[in-house]
Amino acid sequence: MIYEHDPSLDVYVKAALEKKIIGLVVLDVRGLTSIADYFIICSGLSNRQVRAVAESIQVDLKKKGIKPLSVEGQKEGHWVIMDYGHVIIHIFYEPVRTLYDLESLWIDAKRIGNYNE
Repeated sequence: MIYEHDPSLDVYVKAALEKKIIGLVVLDVRGLTSIADYFIICSGLSNRQVRAVAESIQVDLKKKGIKPLSVEGQKEGHWVIMDYGHVIIHIFYEPVRTLYDLESLWIDAKRIGNYNE
């Protein structure tokens, strides 16, 4: 178990970690927004890698019976947003992640996971 207080996050984090992403962070946004309970944020070093990571996550989770409510940005590969209801996965091309700096935007969110892979 990766997160003691919410083991349901394990499946999402493990799916993201299957590819060589960098800077995976999990933010607990409960009480700060009604759109989700958790944000998973990670980066790829190219648009192609971002698209591949998003596709891999979808395939892995689908095998476990988990389908996204929506996926945006996969064609461009700059910033893919995968909405799984209580979990939203943000996969950035690294320069775009730096530009939008979601971690600073959600500074009040508790960091419950921080990986520097």
